[in-house]
Amino acid sequence: MPESESLDVCRQRLAVARGDAPADVLVKNARVLNVLSGEIHEADVAVAAGLVVGFSGREARQVVDAGGRYLCPGFIDGHIHIESTLLSPPVFAQAVAPHGTCAVISDPHEIANVLGLSGIEYMLACSRDLPVTCYFMMPSCVPATTMATSGARLGAVDVGAMLARYPDRILGLAEVMNYPGVVAGDEDMLRKLRAARGKVIDGHAPGLTGRALDAYVTAGPGSDHECTELEEAREKLRRGLHIMIRQGSTEQNLDTLIPLVTAENAAQFSLVSDDRDPVDLSREGHLNALVRQAVSRGVPPLRAVAMASINPARYFGLRRRGAVAPGYRADFLLVDDLESFAISEVFLAGRSLNDWEFADHSCLTPPRAMRVGGELTEASLAIPAKGARCRVIGLVPGQIVTEERLVDASVRDGLAVADPSRDIAKLAVIERHKATGNLGLGFVSGLKLTRGAVAGTVAHDAHNLIVAGVGDADMLLAARTLMVSGGGFAVVADGKVLAQVRLPVAGLMSDAPLEVVTGQLKALAAAYRQVSTTDAPEHPFMAMSFLSLEVIPTLKLTDQGLFDVTSFSRVGLFVEA
Repeated sequence: MPESESLDVCRQRLAVARGDAPADVLVKNARVLNVLSGEIHEADVAVAAGLVVGFSGREARQVVDAGGRYLCPGFIDGHIHIESTLLSPPVFAQAVAPHGTCAVISDPHEIANVLGLSGIEYMLACSRDLPVTCYFMMPSCVPATTMATSGARLGAVDVGAMLARYPDRILGLAEVMNYPGVVAGDEDMLRKLRAARGKVIDGHAPGLTGRALDAYVTAGPGSDHECTELEEAREKLRRGLHIMIRQGSTEQNLDTLIPLVTAENAAQFSLVSDDRDPVDLSREGHLNALVRQAVSRGVPPLRAVAMASINPARYFGLRRRGAVAPGYRADFLLVDDLESFAISEVFLAGRSLNDWEFADHSCLTPPRAMRVGGELTEASLAIPAKGARCRVIGLVPGQIVTEERLVDASVRDGLAVADPSRDIAKLAVIERHKATGNLGLGFVSGLKLTRGAVAGTVAHDAHNLIVAGVGDADMLLAARTLMVSGGGFAVVADGKVLAQVRLPVAGLMSDAPLEVVTGQLKALAAAYRQVSTTDAPEHPFMAMSFLSLEVIPTLKLTDQGLFDVTSFSRVGLFVEA
């Protein structure tokens, strides 16, 4: 029983459990996916004061006849960035609840890199009292590294203070992205790890192997969601890491990793989304889509459901969450079958989703965050040609890792320029937090732009203003459009703004309803198709947002320049022939 609940509530539940009082809700004729006993069994599920209290029939104020449908525990996403859905927390909760999500563990390092502690406080405040429980992890890397300019800096003292202040809502230390620093014994990272002792510590170690991996795990991280290859996941699994199989909108690792899951090791796996596009949320769903995909790849339904319920609950220490059994919070959903996982009804804390109201915290929207220093002109975007060959960031479809490609530079009037005939666009990252005037320039392949320019203020993890384009004039217009609006996305061509999505919450999130945001994004996608080839990325703005993430290999561009992430060193744009 939670400490905040009275003895009278406890006595009420016990009376219902004994059969001495009617239940609030009785779901009869259900087939329960029991992730505790590892079986599917018939039961009548009784609910009192938000908890399951028994498996037998009794009087109830509300009776729901499942009619033989399957009753699954509510889904728990163990690793997501709510900001990456572009939705405010209340709107996000409204979007995922119909898909059976009952809780999420979110890392708010996106907004923290823009607004610092005030950003985290905003996320906590506007996710209060929602039917979908929003837990958080305390960001470990704000900034992620010194290779980009973020809007804030959080240290070990901040980590310890927030963990102590919000012990029930901030569960531990979020993904420790500075894995080279951890392996090398960097004092700042070790202090943060020490501040989180006794709490859950999430890892982030793409491609880490051998002794370096041994050192990283020894330091404290207990999970990893960055595995892109099966053998990489196997090596981390053998070292005791909880493997989070990620299937987001652009990071899609489920098909590759799912063969590693067996009956013997399944408890060490969770299904997570990490970054989920709102159009995908409304069209495909949330964790229910991942469960469905896992089943379609041969995972037994009960095992797939456990990977999205009891497994993350146990990893994060969420007592009495993630299963349907007496004493557990009554989060469950009724599904028609175990192939499509078509959901007919969702119950959260024992109440039908139809009976819930979602709190509106729009009044808590933080101030705009857009401070670009200096005068931005077309001349600012010019790249003098200093060699015959140059480095180009190469997108990898379905991944957030990139390649380093060496190509012959396209030169016009002594300047290196975009070459759409070879799928090479110019790329710019403009610092937007501290008015430093920092501007990084480079080239990218894989966006499939044929004309115009695109821009966004969602650019992990520092979230500076990122612009890609074929011509400097359109790149400038795209950048200025977002500077005026306070952030978001824009598509520009021939001196005109074709589409724009405004994200006034720190340049990361909208305060509009889901249907408004998805409508704007569909218009943005249609505009992108006007300036790109038919084989352009399905999620171009999300793909672009990772081009400046300097903790994911291989080649990335920040406001401070071009970096080789494998060596964590700055490199020149041009190379000798």
